[in-house]
Amino acid sequence: MKNTVLSILLLAFITSCKDPKSETPQSQDLQIKGDHVMIPENNPVLKTIKTEVITEEEHSDGVVSAGTIQAIPNHYAEIASPFSGRITKSFIQLGQNVSAGSPLFEILSSDYFSVQKDYTDALNDVQLAEKNYRRQQDLVKHGVGIQKELDEAETDFKNKKTSLSNASSALKVYNSKGGGIGSPLIVRAPISGEIISNKIVNGQYLKGDADPVVIIAELSKVWISGDVKEKDIRFVNIGDHVSVKISAYPDRNITGKVYHINEIVDENTRSIKVLIECDNPDRKLKPGMYATVNFSTTPEKTVMIPVTALMQQDNTQYVWIKTGKNQFTRRSVATGETDQKSVRIISGLKPGETIMTEGGIYMLDAK
Repeated sequence: MKNTVLSILLLAFITSCKDPKSETPQSQDLQIKGDHVMIPENNPVLKTIKTEVITEEEHSDGVVSAGTIQAIPNHYAEIASPFSGRITKSFIQLGQNVSAGSPLFEILSSDYFSVQKDYTDALNDVQLAEKNYRRQQDLVKHGVGIQKELDEAETDFKNKKTSLSNASSALKVYNSKGGGIGSPLIVRAPISGEIISNKIVNGQYLKGDADPVVIIAELSKVWISGDVKEKDIRFVNIGDHVSVKISAYPDRNITGKVYHINEIVDENTRSIKVLIECDNPDRKLKPGMYATVNFSTTPEKTVMIPVTALMQQDNTQYVWIKTGKNQFTRRSVATGETDQKSVRIISGLKPGETIMTEGGIYMLDAK
């Protein structure tokens, strides 16, 4: 009986001294070796992991630039009075469409009178010089004239014609149709377009250096001036079609075309000025409005992966490659353009490989 009791006690002692871990199921911990990780079947992390086979797809790197709408210089004119004087008549009103050469306003100016007088005097001088020149020609022809006097008359006639040409050009600068001395100057439109600013007041006295009183713009086409970063300018070419968004019309799709790429880099911003020409038939695009310009590059085949697949450690970006059943290997990658859903892979992956697209956050201990 005593031996039986001792045997029971010894068995109980031996049982109590066993390692409790030896009686638990197989470990659920991630098995990590360097850049490799194996996830046991009974680890709950396995249910959170999703994978995807890498494929190539057509992709275009988008270049986005902020821009400002502006009138095309040849389609925009600010008109000020060329002389000091008093406005005596206005021929226009705000919003009116005018043609090139149409009268805008009339001004009386003593300075303009001087230009008229110079023209009239030059015209009279030419007539007298020509008369004298013809007379000397006739005298020499009949043998009673002197060649020297003929030469002098010819030279004087040529000089007077030059002076008349200069005086005539002065009048043409102001689109003047002539008129007698003392007639008012009629200032005319240099371009066709719409009167978008009219500050003319009848009876107003203007100085020669006064601000413009009329602005004409032809806005059926406008430019959008944008700045493209130096690193992205290789994607932009003259003639490229671009899409434009205006904050004032968020639901409107606007297209334009690259008209000009500046030859100079702004050293302060490391960007290059690009002009985009847009049709504006309804005049909704107003100079001064802000715009967002999206340049589209030529599509090319590339590897795109979900942003959820890309992991970051310090300055290194990497993904988890599936290398076996429940086995993954960390691999560094180089990335390109990124949007809200996907990222372009420049190097480090190839089509046909399988990557972990979700669950990588649980692999952070695999270092």
